[in-house]
Amino acid sequence: MQAGAIDRAGSSAVCHKMTLDCVEKPICVDLDGTLIKTDLLLESALSLFRRKPYLMCLMPGWLLRGRAYLKRELAKRVFLDIKTLPYNVEFLNCLRSEHEKGRKIVLTTAADGLIAAEVAEHCGVFAEVIASDGRRNVSGKVKRDELVQRFGEKGFVYAGNASVDLPIWEQAAGGIVVNGTTRLAAMAGKRTHLLQVFSSPGGRLRAMAKALRLHQWVKNLLVFIPLVAAHRLSDGARAMDAILAFCSFCCGASGMYVLNDLLDLGADRVHPVKRFRPFASGDLSLSAGLMLVPILLAGSLAFAWFLNGKFLSILGLYLALTVLYSMALKRIVLVDVLCLAGLYTIRVFAGGLATGTPVSNWLLAFSGFFFLSLALAKRASEVVDLKLASRGDPEGRSYLLSDLEQISSMGAGSGYISVLVLVLYINSPEVSAFYLHPERLWFVCPLIFYWISRIWLLTHRGLVHEDPVVFALKDKASYAVGLVVCLIVLWATGMR
Repeated sequence: MQAGAIDRAGSSAVCHKMTLDCVEKPICVDLDGTLIKTDLLLESALSLFRRKPYLMCLMPGWLLRGRAYLKRELAKRVFLDIKTLPYNVEFLNCLRSEHEKGRKIVLTTAADGLIAAEVAEHCGVFAEVIASDGRRNVSGKVKRDELVQRFGEKGFVYAGNASVDLPIWEQAAGGIVVNGTTRLAAMAGKRTHLLQVFSSPGGRLRAMAKALRLHQWVKNLLVFIPLVAAHRLSDGARAMDAILAFCSFCCGASGMYVLNDLLDLGADRVHPVKRFRPFASGDLSLSAGLMLVPILLAGSLAFAWFLNGKFLSILGLYLALTVLYSMALKRIVLVDVLCLAGLYTIRVFAGGLATGTPVSNWLLAFSGFFFLSLALAKRASEVVDLKLASRGDPEGRSYLLSDLEQISSMGAGSGYISVLVLVLYINSPEVSAFYLHPERLWFVCPLIFYWISRIWLLTHRGLVHEDPVVFALKDKASYAVGLVVCLIVLWATGMR
């Protein structure tokens, strides 16, 4: 085995080689957090919540009968794709190397035996499985006693990742720490002969920032649109209310992104790009995600508390619609894109409620059609990517490869209707209340037409691999179009 190690003092060192008294002893391997970078109990609970949420009410009763019983009831009701779980590849390769040398390797885990057996079969290196069976939870001291009974004191090498494994290391001939902290490795080294440490890759702050999708916060700038459209951005009090609304939506949206990723683990792991998301890849623990969701939602409500009740209501609608989207709506053809467009438009409407600025029907109509076009472009890009990769029809969606032409026609048409709405607005009596030279706004129309057409052209070429809004943030042409549009609007107001 070759990996970094930590000596008993906790300092970095070259890993210890297997000593003669350890080399023939079986390696007993923990599953959750050690062999795989996730927790199968949480994976099972999230899978049940996504597929059969009505059964969640039974979980307290199962838990009252013990953790082992809870794990068995979950294991009987959920399906986990064992092949796509985030394995600790370096550690698994070392186990395969030891297996080829004839070493006995035992999977010993607190996870339910039904799932553990599938993992053992998939890995192909385990001679035996010791796991929870619905009556006994094989964890901590229970696992220690079981291993001592089978192999004797100092009769095995144990690989684990958490403080609950410390009693087991005390009875082990040697210890392997996988994805543990430096402190844990030092504590394990005081209890057994520490053979090896497989350090976690680190970068958890980066993984957390990625899970929060901070780059998506730009979408929440839509709450400022009503102030900008009404030429009231210079009103300090209203601008502060818009900032509070922006912060509220940022926290709420990030909380929903985390929840969506937790519920979409299975689908994300078979996706060529989404499998690198923090929770799907195991870079961030599921327990961290489950803590982040309520914290972020509480932050969202805290910012909303300083605004009016109407904003709080529209925020609640946004959060509820997002949950419904994550749970079911995104798998219903056309309903998913209408929902996405609605989530964009709600931000605009919420900005008006937060600042007490009326949102005109013109603005709502333009936003609805414009964002529907972007939502359809997002779906079209997913279909195009799968088509180019020859991966067949998308998983977890109702769109087929053959739907691409229809999606494109609807999306481009919706975008062009938004331009038509702008044309009608320029010719309406309301425009003269805000613009000294409204006829100059005509120059905006071809620019928006160009931008929409370009997005759809690039989508068809397979060059838009993500949300079109995120793509625009990296696209120089989009910045150029946005700058020119702003200059034209200022020109139309009579400003020089």
